Amino acid sequence: MKIREFWFVVGSQFLYGPEVLETVEARAKEMAEEMSRKLPYPLVFKTIGVTCEGITRIIKEANYSDECCGIVTWCHTFSPSKMWINGFASLQKPYCHLATQYNKEIPNDEIDMDFMNLNQAAHGDREHGFIAARLRMPRKVIAGYWQSEKVISRLSDWMKAAVGVAVSKQMKVMRFGDNMREVAVTEGDKVEVQLKLGWQVNTWAQGDLVKEMNAVTEAEVEEKMAEYLAKYDVATDNIDAIRYQAKEEVAIKKMMDREGCLAFSNTFQDLYGMEQLPGLASQNLMAQGYGYGGEGDWKVAAMTAIMKAMGEGGNGASAFMEDYTYHLVEGQEYSLGAHMLEVCPSLAADKPRIETHFLGIGMNEKDPARLVFEGKAGKAIVASLIDMGGRLRLIVQDIEAVKPIMPMPNLPVARVMWRAMPDLTTGVECWITAGGAHHTVLSYDVTAEQMRDWARMMDIEFVYINKDSTPEKIEEELLIKDLVWKLK
Repeated sequence: MKIREFWFVVGSQFLYGPEVLETVEARAKEMAEEMSRKLPYPLVFKTIGVTCEGITRIIKEANYSDECCGIVTWCHTFSPSKMWINGFASLQKPYCHLATQYNKEIPNDEIDMDFMNLNQAAHGDREHGFIAARLRMPRKVIAGYWQSEKVISRLSDWMKAAVGVAVSKQMKVMRFGDNMREVAVTEGDKVEVQLKLGWQVNTWAQGDLVKEMNAVTEAEVEEKMAEYLAKYDVATDNIDAIRYQAKEEVAIKKMMDREGCLAFSNTFQDLYGMEQLPGLASQNLMAQGYGYGGEGDWKVAAMTAIMKAMGEGGNGASAFMEDYTYHLVEGQEYSLGAHMLEVCPSLAADKPRIETHFLGIGMNEKDPARLVFEGKAGKAIVASLIDMGGRLRLIVQDIEAVKPIMPMPNLPVARVMWRAMPDLTTGVECWITAGGAHHTVLSYDVTAEQMRDWARMMDIEFVYINKDSTPEKIEEELLIKDLVWKLK
C-alpha cells in the first residue's frame, strides 16, 4: 500500500439552508487541511453527510478504496442519525468519532440563535454517537478541541492502529518448516486467523530456501556486506560466516518479496541443507520492517510486522522477543529478554556488533553470525497473541526497559532487561493466568492504547496488564470475558 489516508465525513442536514451547508463544508476542509499538517497520515475531507444515500455511497467507496485506512466523522450541526444506519451497517474500515467543534470558545458578544444553530456539535455528536452505540459498532471516540495537542496526539495514535489493521488485512507469512516440536502456544487455527485478521499463513520447504540461496550471486553478497559494514561494527574475523548470513538474507527477502509476504518464521530443528540458522540475516530483515518469529511462531512473526508498521515512521522500534530468565533479588526484580540470535537492532541502545559464536542448539554446521547489543532504556510494552480455541486473545503488558544491571560478558546475544508492571512477580502471575506466550513483540513505539484500538478494530479479546493489575482482578476479568466471548 503506497498511499495511506483517512477520510473525513462530516454530518449535517438541510434544515438550516444552503448557506449553513456551505459554511460547514468550508470549515470541514479547513480543519482537515490544518490537522493533516500535524497527523502522520493525511485526513482528506470527502463529503457533508446529509442523506442516507450519500452517506452509504461514501462508506461503500471507503470500503473498496485501497488508500483509505479508516473514516473520521464529526457532526458540525445536528445530523439525524437514522440517515447513517445503512452506511454504518456496511462499514468495513476502522471508524473514529471526533467529538469536537469549530470554535474553541463561546463568543459572549456574538452568540445568538443563528450561531447556536450552526455550532451545535454538542447536539449533533450525541445523536451521532447513539446510533453507533445502538449498532454495537467498534469505534474510537476522541473528544476535545480539534487543534489541541492532546486531540492530535490521540488521533495520530488511532491512525497508526488503523494502519496496523490495513497491514493485517494484507498479511502473508512465509513459514520455513513447521513449529518447534511439542510446543503448544505457537500453534493456532490458520483458517480462523485468516477469517478474523486477514492473514495468509503458508509453508515453504527448507529446500526451496536452499535452492534460492544457491542462486545468490557474489555481487549480491558484496552489496549486502557493504550494507552490514555501514550499519554495524564487525567484531569477528570469521568473515565467511557473515557472508553466509548475507546469502541467507538475500534469498529470504527474494522469496518473501516474490510472494508478497511481510513476515516469516523458521525453526532451528529444520536447517536441512544450511550451515547456519539465519541470525544476522533475520535481524537485518526485521530492521527493514519485516516480521519474524522463531521456532515456527507465525503469530508473533505477523504481529512483529504489524506493530513495526504502527510505529514511528512506519517501521518503529518493535521486535520479536522472548522472556528468558529472571533476576529475583528483592527490590531488584528484572526480566531478561533475548533470543538465540534474532532480536531486531531497532531496540539497540548503541551501534550493534556482528559476532560469531557457537550455538549449542539446532542443526548448525558452523558458528552463526549475529548482532550483539544491549536494548535501550525506556517505557515499552510486550504483546502476545494467543489462540484460545474459538477466539483470539491479545495480551499486552506495560514494562520499563533499563540498562542491564550487569555486563554479562559471556552472553553473546542481543538482550533487553526490564521491569514488568506492576512488579515482576505480580506481572508474571497475571501473564501466566492470562495464558501469555513466551514469545512476544516488544515495542518502544506502540502503546497499550493503540493495541487496544487495534484489537477493537479486529474484534478480538484484549487483556491489559498494568500498574494497577492483580492476579485476582485478572482472574475476574478473564471469567467475564470468557462468558462474553462465548456469546459472540
